Formats: sequence, structure tokens, C-alpha cells
Amino acid sequence: MKKRTASDERARVILLNKPFHAMCQFTDAAGRATLADFVPVPGVYAAGRLDFDSEGLVVLTDSGPLQHWISDPKNKFPKTYWAQVEGAPPPEALGRLARGMRLPDGPTRPAKVRLIAEPEVWPRDPPIRFRKDIPTAWMEITVSEGRNRQVRRMTAAVGLPTLRLIRVRVGPWELGTLKPGEWREVQPYAIDRVAGAGWRA
Repeated sequence: MKKRTASDERARVILLNKPFHAMCQFTDAAGRATLADFVPVPGVYAAGRLDFDSEGLVVLTDSGPLQHWISDPKNKFPKTYWAQVEGAPPPEALGRLARGMRLPDGPTRPAKVRLIAEPEVWPRDPPIRFRKDIPTAWMEITVSEGRNRQVRRMTAAVGLPTLRLIRVRVGPWELGTLKPGEWREVQPYAIDRVAGAGWRA
């Protein structure tokens, strides 16, 4: 009989739209909102982090191997964000983001970057700061690393501070129509389906 491996296992997968100013963990000594306030499901944990002041898709799973695959930088697992930035992005800034740049913790991998029309998203509470004389723009950015606050640091490095950041895709999973705090369970995944070359950036 063939020996079963981790890749044979079916992983439970839950998608959550993490609200602004919620911690991407299940406990917080400071009393801030956590994943436990929105996902009353035992035995699952976040596969990767999303900053306290960022919003959008968090993938939760009960599978250690799947969590490791998504989180391990060497797997180049793609994550897509909508970033509202301060200023009008010039072509050279978009080019620098796309080619990769040097940050204090080392050079970034190339990213996929494009300008997008303002998406139809929920209002943020509190709203972003408004400056009458400075325009804002929206960009879609796909990165394949998991560095701390990477997208914010990249846009700041080209003179485009991020005002709002929403993650809309993690590998094969999309945020879709989930509103802040809403979650849904998707079809269980075999780990080797996610580990295929099609989910590398």
C-alpha cells in the first residue's frame, strides 16, 4: 500500500475579510479585535499575516503543511493587493516597483503592478486622511514575498505613501464579495493542488 504523505491530506480552508485595526491572531493582551471576534471555528489559524492597519483577505487553515507552504518565502506564493496611494504615480515609479528595488532588509523580487480605477469597496472607519490639494490613485500590486509591511515600504520608497491597503487574493483564493468581518469556508484543498507550479509567481 502506498504510504500517505502530507500532500495527500485534505485541508480545511476558511477565507476572512479582516477588518481595519483587527489583529491577525486569535488573542491580544491589549484587548484589540482579533480573528476570534470574527471566526468562531476551533482548530484553524492564519496562513500568513496581514498588518493591523491593512484590510482584506486572510486564509485560515487547520493544516500545518498548507500553512507552511503558503508562508514560506521560497515558494514565491503570490499575494495581490489594492493600494490607495498619495500622489499621481509616474511611469518610472511603476517601473521601479515592477523591476524590484532595494529596501533596508535587501532587494525585493519583481512585482506585478498596474494602475486601476477606484474599486467599489466598503468605506473605511475611520476614513483615510483627506488632503484637498494632493490627489490619490489606486494600484494593484502582486508580490511573492512575505516581508513585514512590504507593499507599504515599496510604495513609500518611490514617493507614493500608501493610505489604504486591501489584500484581494492569496494564491488561488479571492476576497470576492466578503464584507469586513465576514468569512466563508471553501472546498477542502489537497495540499499538492496548491503546491503546483501554477501558484508560483
